[in-house]
Amino acid sequence: MKPTPPPPPANALQRRLHVARADLHARWVRGPVSQAAFEFLAFGIKQAWACLFGGAMLGLLMLTFLFYPEEAPISRYDFLVLAAVGIQVTMLLSGLETWEEARIILVFHVVGTIMELFKTHAGSWIYPEDSYLRIGAVPLFSGFMYAAVGSYLARVWRIFAFRFTQFPPLWLQGVLAVAIYVNFFAHHWLPDIRLGLFAATVLIYGRCWVHFRPDVAYRKMPLVVGFLLVALFIWFAENLGTFARAWAYPGQENGWEMVSLAKLGSWYLLMIISFVLVATVHRARPGAITR
Repeated sequence: MKPTPPPPPANALQRRLHVARADLHARWVRGPVSQAAFEFLAFGIKQAWACLFGGAMLGLLMLTFLFYPEEAPISRYDFLVLAAVGIQVTMLLSGLETWEEARIILVFHVVGTIMELFKTHAGSWIYPEDSYLRIGAVPLFSGFMYAAVGSYLARVWRIFAFRFTQFPPLWLQGVLAVAIYVNFFAHHWLPDIRLGLFAATVLIYGRCWVHFRPDVAYRKMPLVVGFLLVALFIWFAENLGTFARAWAYPGQENGWEMVSLAKLGSWYLLMIISFVLVATVHRARPGAITR
């Protein structure tokens, strides 16, 4: 893909970051090796920036697990709900998050909460602590954990200026996403078709490449590889979340143990649903997706 210049900074914060980037580039880049190192560093910084909401939520889970006082006037789970709302409002008012991204996050919150209500009823996992801000057995902060995935995808799409080649028809992706979502519920009564769904993701996305811009030039990778990498990092985060007793799977009631690798497949499939939701929004932008 032919490189294109980055768009001009949209606000004061972006302008300051743009100036800092130019200054560091002028100081440190002297050849192809230093340029590659600079681009790798830029990639890491942008990824961390895209994970801002998810990272903040994960940090809150760990900090409240370690330091939240037992005599606090509200429960730990209720505090997490209020903190998550506060983070979202701050990100919106400061321009760190757009209203379009906020709408995506709201959809993720609703979709995730519906799944939580069913899965906790089925005994797939539990929330071991008490709280007032909950629906049934599901504390409201849990929806923000799904919203963190939506926030990451919406932000990383914008920050890395995603483009695609061999992008599958959106209607076909939608059918796959619906099938995945239904199977998360239906496999409790019907045969689990996730192996077929894994195969379908390879058939549908196998030829698709995502082009992303860590610095100035575009780089690319197979989209399926991107799904796997993000799912792996979510699985790591889930291990931290269960260690912090934010929720517990069967077998973790009396002590922490590593989350089963089978959950990695579940997060991979959830990534497809997440991607389709975000792609549906970005599809309306001219030039956002190329074939």
